Amino acid sequence: MAHIPYIEGTGKLTTLIVDGKPFHARSGEIHNSSASSLEYMDARVWPALRNMNMNCVVAPIYWECVEPQEGVFDFTLIDGLLQQARRENVRLVLLWFGLWKNAASTYAPEWVRTDHKRFWYATAQGNKPLVFMNGTNIRILSPLCKEAVAADAKAFSAVMKHLREVDEQRTVIMIQVENEIGIFGADRDYSPTANAAFEEQIPEKLAAALGVSGTWSEGFGKDAAETFMAWHYGCAVEQIMQAGKAEYDLPMYVNAWLEQAPWKPGLYPSGGPQFKMHKVWRAAAPSAALFAPDIYVDYYRDVCDEYASDGNPLFIPEVRQTADTVAFYLYAVGRHNAMCFAPFGVEDMSGVREEVAPEVLAALNISADAMSGKAGSLLADVYGKVAGMEELIEKAHKEGRVHGFVSNNGDRSASVQLKNTNLSFAYNGDRKAAAGGLVLELGDYEFVVLARNCSMTFAPTDTCPDYLDLLSKEEGVFVNGVWQRGRIMNGDEQYMNTFPQEATMYKFKLCPYNFE
Repeated sequence: MAHIPYIEGTGKLTTLIVDGKPFHARSGEIHNSSASSLEYMDARVWPALRNMNMNCVVAPIYWECVEPQEGVFDFTLIDGLLQQARRENVRLVLLWFGLWKNAASTYAPEWVRTDHKRFWYATAQGNKPLVFMNGTNIRILSPLCKEAVAADAKAFSAVMKHLREVDEQRTVIMIQVENEIGIFGADRDYSPTANAAFEEQIPEKLAAALGVSGTWSEGFGKDAAETFMAWHYGCAVEQIMQAGKAEYDLPMYVNAWLEQAPWKPGLYPSGGPQFKMHKVWRAAAPSAALFAPDIYVDYYRDVCDEYASDGNPLFIPEVRQTADTVAFYLYAVGRHNAMCFAPFGVEDMSGVREEVAPEVLAALNISADAMSGKAGSLLADVYGKVAGMEELIEKAHKEGRVHGFVSNNGDRSASVQLKNTNLSFAYNGDRKAAAGGLVLELGDYEFVVLARNCSMTFAPTDTCPDYLDLLSKEEGVFVNGVWQRGRIMNGDEQYMNTFPQEATMYKFKLCPYNFE
């Protein structure tokens, strides 16, 4: 029996250990409803993923399917998903769609959603229904509803017990608990129970962790409502995680719908694990191994840098699938040693599925290019190239010899400083084709660049000789950590250090000298 996957280290050096080895998830998240039909998975999803060079799939499981009647559990979909993943030779990160998915409670079973006395909803001011940003009502079971949290915890515990019994191969390597938690339509829950709790003193555990005192309003001022919700959501998730971990201690995490324009809690899910709420969530939910961003905003690099700070490892369970995806991936791996990278709706990227209306793509913030199959082939190519050098990258991160860069918010260039060499990258194209890459130092004057949509120049650092001569430039890839040379780029190609749309890898060897 394989050892249970576990996490060791902190920050950039955090590693998920699977089968005794570091595991970096070259992954993709499938659409929300795909895993509700094993037949659909076989007909539509797995054929689209087979050539993507993925070692992991991020897939949802659903409370409404697991417990259609209270106390009656059905694990058919989970068992089938495990069998399919083993057949396809990939691991799974499972998403528990329980009480909350994108804030709403649509995946709770009917027996929960129809018993409004036992399982009650959060409300807006005046005890009115919450209204989603498109004007429709949104039903969100309150994290202060003890019955609801207890019911979710019971179901999740049953799922984890079942996984412990049937998954000796450790096909499932991590669990996301709930999805994009928070309140929409108000900055906090204004139900009578929540109002009473809001007037109470800040819980001692949180007060001690943040160095505050008094009521929520006294301790947190204008951020009181959002902090109040973050605490109660965190406590609810901690109760659910603890119930699951008591049965099977897999690594667990929570993900965030990011704080974003118009920058008002309730217009993004208030109380979720957004970056500014991480200290609150750490106090409330210590069982969470990490906080993960779902990235659909233009300031991708800024989000990565935030979520990779303060000891939190970078784990990206959702990122928009566009022509930018390859550059985004290279930055996440090269700069932050990301544990996971997963474009959302990954089965669409190969172009296998039927056409999707442009207005639907626009609503999901998905580029039409992603549906042509080109985005999928570009990602598959770079996944394959990184797979051949993963152990080298892991070791280089420990020694500070790997770097990443990506265009962000319209900037046009980047610089990477190696031990003896300054690299300058000028970005090509426009915002629809982000530039980015990673640099792996092999020696004092030898390095590999894997990049796309940019051009590179190099110069010595201030502490080095006056000049650097390019001794050799090779095109190639790593296979099991060993460099496999392709063309020797000499003559006209020697100084044309341009990286096209398809991520390309070159190995450079320089020779220093001065004029004295």
